[in-house]
Amino acid sequence: MFNFKKVIITGGYGFIGSALIRNLLKNTNVEIFNFDKMGPVSDSQSIDNLLILNPSYKKRYKFFNFNLENFKKLDEIFNEISPDFVFHLAAESHVDRSIDNPLNFLNSNVIGTFNLIEVVRKYLKNQKSNNFLLLHISTDEVFGSLGKSGKFDERTPYDPKSPYSATKACSDHLVRAWRHTYKLPFIVTNCSNNFGPWQFPEKLIPLTIFKILNGEKVPIYGNGMQIRDWLFVEDHINALILIAKNGFKNRDYCIGGRSEITNLNIVKKIIDNINKKTKNNYLFDDLISFVEDRPGHDTRYAIDFERIKKELQWAPTYNFDNALESTIEWYLNNQDWCKKVLKNANYNSGRLGYGN
Repeated sequence: MFNFKKVIITGGYGFIGSALIRNLLKNTNVEIFNFDKMGPVSDSQSIDNLLILNPSYKKRYKFFNFNLENFKKLDEIFNEISPDFVFHLAAESHVDRSIDNPLNFLNSNVIGTFNLIEVVRKYLKNQKSNNFLLLHISTDEVFGSLGKSGKFDERTPYDPKSPYSATKACSDHLVRAWRHTYKLPFIVTNCSNNFGPWQFPEKLIPLTIFKILNGEKVPIYGNGMQIRDWLFVEDHINALILIAKNGFKNRDYCIGGRSEITNLNIVKKIIDNINKKTKNNYLFDDLISFVEDRPGHDTRYAIDFERIKKELQWAPTYNFDNALESTIEWYLNNQDWCKKVLKNANYNSGRLGYGN
């Protein structure tokens, strides 16, 4: 049973936020309040589709279009709702975009988080509630880069290497400092790279699929040997909901996918899978283009999720290859959606992150 009745989800029209909202609408009876500023990569279609198919869900769902940087409006709406749970997902999250526009990431990830936890601090001071929790969702990128061995866990020192990871690290530190100083009931999670349907086609997996299907070269940064630990979005959502139900307050949890693979090999897998599904014969050497590496590109990420496994009995349940195949299938069937969101974002799927 989900023990909370009124749930705020910040960034609810993002990739992970919308997946979380769909899950909570289908599997709980909670009232959901979605805060989203409708930035370039925000998209409401997956939730809109669900509300059309299940009109009864509309009674439990409300969207607020505003930016967390607006403290006054945030404070007003927050107190009007009087929530007992917050999933804080609102953040700018693309490393390349952070290299080109770090100020946008500072404002969204740092100022937005500061405003939210300050509103919560004031709210709890007045409410005197014992049944409240804020879950701050972060990334493994705050830990920096690994060598050939070892994994990140909850004790790993922070060592961010990009404007994105630096601003997320700052937001994590703010949440923990407010937790310690003001005794606020906050949980912090750090997850590995997510993938799945409905992800905006600027991240590696959906961008690769989109470019192949549109006859474009797939850019490979540097030598393509950077390693990421991939986590299917549904496994991540299941972990977040389990933490919300049973996680220890004032605790940190690392959430990993147990699926390490080089960027080069994941592109090869996507090409092979598309060939199988479309009866085409795309050749790897014809499709890829090695390009100048991203500035400060981290070499390897991997997460040790032993704590959440031991304390909450969570582990990823989706097989990586099967989840990747189903994701590719979804994008094959939803090319119109890809073109629409790219057009709405005024993004031509070209290279970002030059830092000019």
